[in-house]
Amino acid sequence: MSFNDGAELDPSQVQDRRGGGAGRGVKIGGGIGGGIIALILVLLGVNPQVLEGITGSGQPPAIGPGSTQSSGGTQECRTGADADKRLDCRILGTVNSLNSFWPAYLADYQVKYPRPQAVIFSQATTTGCGTATSEVGPFYCPADRTAYFDPGFFQELVDRFGSSGGPLAQEYVVAHEFGHHVQNVLGDLGRAQEDPQGPQSGAVRVELQADCYAGLWARYASTAKDPATGQPFLDPLTKQDLADALSAASAVGDDRIQQAATGRVSPEAWTHGSSAQRQKWFSQGYTTGDITKCDTFAVARP
Repeated sequence: MSFNDGAELDPSQVQDRRGGGAGRGVKIGGGIGGGIIALILVLLGVNPQVLEGITGSGQPPAIGPGSTQSSGGTQECRTGADADKRLDCRILGTVNSLNSFWPAYLADYQVKYPRPQAVIFSQATTTGCGTATSEVGPFYCPADRTAYFDPGFFQELVDRFGSSGGPLAQEYVVAHEFGHHVQNVLGDLGRAQEDPQGPQSGAVRVELQADCYAGLWARYASTAKDPATGQPFLDPLTKQDLADALSAASAVGDDRIQQAATGRVSPEAWTHGSSAQRQKWFSQGYTTGDITKCDTFAVARP
């Protein structure tokens, strides 16, 4: 999904912690601390057995061609054309689009949307949920209402799990984490704690609902307007864009990750849902455009 070249990006909506200096990410050894593991387990469903199989030293991989970071970071991201050229600007532009879409959409349901924070980091950073490394992947921390992204993850998604590297594949990941923020606002995020593992678990239903919310945003993304210009942030979705998003959804299915990590699939340990489930619920949000159709808790089998 390409950005409207004339869209004006707002760098203030993303904090860039890459590089040195106060308040930026710090490198830590030994993987993720016990506190963050516990919180991620109950709130985001990351299975440490899976993580051990797919993560390396914690060093993020190089970002692919056309997606490099220049010295000025996201402060250099000013237009939609920048978002089409650079991954960090694309993350920022997607955040801008999400923050334009959700307030108006939820207002129809008499729900206020407190704007979340977003952070781009590399290697490790401090969060309201503890210290997190790149090994965790993108995540949302409800304690500080912030979504965290290490750009290296997106190349990992392509190299290790065969996802498309297309723009909407990347934008889907950002929209999924913002879906967790919407769940937090609506009071549903904590339901992952009640039933943290298994194919029908609360954790899986929470993740699939966030996928549905990502699809819902994708349906309306080309009409969510830049408040500065009155023009949409994004161009209309193409068939290739949709294929890219579905490719990313499939790549992060529990069955596919487990197969890549251990050579076998163990549904009893699922925390996010299968590839087919993740594609199904993203498509549900995209095709219906209706948040009431994203109730993964209302169906016997999500």
